[in-house]
Amino acid sequence: MHRTLLPLSLTAVLAVGLTGCLAGEDASTTRSTDEPGATELTLDFATYNPLSLVIKDQGWLEDELADDGVSVTWVQSAGSNKANEALRAGAIDVGSTAGSAALLARSNGSPIKTIDIYSQPEWSALVTVEGTGITGVEDLRGKSIAATKGTDPYFFLVQALEAAGLDSSEVTVQNLQHADGWAALNNGSVDAWAGLDPIMASAEQEGADLFYRNIDFNTYGFLNATEDFLTTSPELAQTVVDAYEKARQWATENPEETARILAEEAGIDVELATTVIVERTNLDVDPVPGEAQRLVLETVGANFVETGDVSSQDSIDEALDTLFDESFATNADPDAIGAAS
Repeated sequence: MHRTLLPLSLTAVLAVGLTGCLAGEDASTTRSTDEPGATELTLDFATYNPLSLVIKDQGWLEDELADDGVSVTWVQSAGSNKANEALRAGAIDVGSTAGSAALLARSNGSPIKTIDIYSQPEWSALVTVEGTGITGVEDLRGKSIAATKGTDPYFFLVQALEAAGLDSSEVTVQNLQHADGWAALNNGSVDAWAGLDPIMASAEQEGADLFYRNIDFNTYGFLNATEDFLTTSPELAQTVVDAYEKARQWATENPEETARILAEEAGIDVELATTVIVERTNLDVDPVPGEAQRLVLETVGANFVETGDVSSQDSIDEALDTLFDESFATNADPDAIGAAS
């Protein structure tokens, strides 16, 4: 069944103020959870990850960890690139990205592991507005396109150009955060935008044209954790994944309430949020990272080398062999969240 993510307002997106290195750039960890006596869990929430919004709204982690003296801190991610920056900097223990962004980060030395698959979304498309004369990908030759490098929409653009027989050198890519990309298209600074829901759904409601869609060019939603966190606090990591699987069940059973949560967080109307949840996000997926995701990433990974985002295919291959940690999703127990102690 397909479920959609709700669009978020520009204000909500711009509220995220994480800064850091460029996508995939290695950095030393500045904060980690202590071994036996972990007292803090820091994880992200994002409007492109509806399960994170449900968990945050319901307060399950706070309730579950209170007796253990563990505090929970939520940090908003405006895009996969921001989540990757926060993971590299040690600012969060767990962060949500597109599969392409997780592979890019791991290929370039970021010590992360994917511990859960939270969705299979159609969250990216190519977008334009009236007056640009763009009706298909082939019309992008010589045009300026806004895209957030290191995220699924950017790699969606790369794949779309390749499928249309265009080289990336034939277009100008303006590297803008997702909300800024839509603003640039709306004010005429660029001709097209590689969009991301829920901002994209809001733009569509305002009259933007999603002129190229292809669900096969979207990668899955990956929940990632730092290797340090997984080593020092495996039980805490398991609790996070248990909460994610509880949220998957809850969101599937309560799509209207899930849409309400998304609408409130994103600053959009419930009808639009419902469209995103119901029509453009599939939550009914196997949470264990495995062959389905690897096949998608093998295709995307080849583009990383061609575009210069990763130095060699060997780095891609090594990342594909080491990115997944299946144990947490395999052992997930949603009923453990909220069970009587």
